[in-house]
Amino acid sequence: MPPSEQDTLNLQRKVERYKEVLQNTQKYREIWKKELKKMIVAQLRSLAESGGLPATVQEVSEIQNLEAVVLTLGTSESGLGENVGNGLRRDLVKQNGSLVYQQLFNGKILVLINLPYIEKYGQPQPPKTIAIYRPEELKEPYFQRHVETFVTDVTAFEDYDDDVVSEPNQRIGFKMNFEAEKQ
Repeated sequence: MPPSEQDTLNLQRKVERYKEVLQNTQKYREIWKKELKKMIVAQLRSLAESGGLPATVQEVSEIQNLEAVVLTLGTSESGLGENVGNGLRRDLVKQNGSLVYQQLFNGKILVLINLPYIEKYGQPQPPKTIAIYRPEELKEPYFQRHVETFVTDVTAFEDYDDDVVSEPNQRIGFKMNFEAEKQ
């Protein structure tokens, strides 16, 4: 039985939408290469400098069309150390957090926050997704808001205490090695 005219029209609309999405992916990738990546780098550097944030901006381009721009607070000594025997102590390294603008497979931009974590003091928390944007949606005020959110989240991590009732996954290290034994 041949498809009805209505069925054919529905399929044609879906195929046109599919082609449009594929064209958008190519368009978004070109925008990233020509202007968006540079604009993100400039915005993040400017905001870090004007706000006095001790951060660096890095470009990650190991895989073409899956590139990223990262505002990072770098790594530092955590102040914690483990005894490794014979009077030796090994300092534990702390990742201080980062704000990431990651190009997705379809050319859209994923913005996320990696919170600080200390090696061997549990596992890092999963990244916090802020949003996914089409290139034309990323406007200057968003960068300010993203950096402010990042600084707020990192500050909350650093100022952690148990006075604030929060979700269980907000603990330092997320899945801590030093959890109380369950009875």
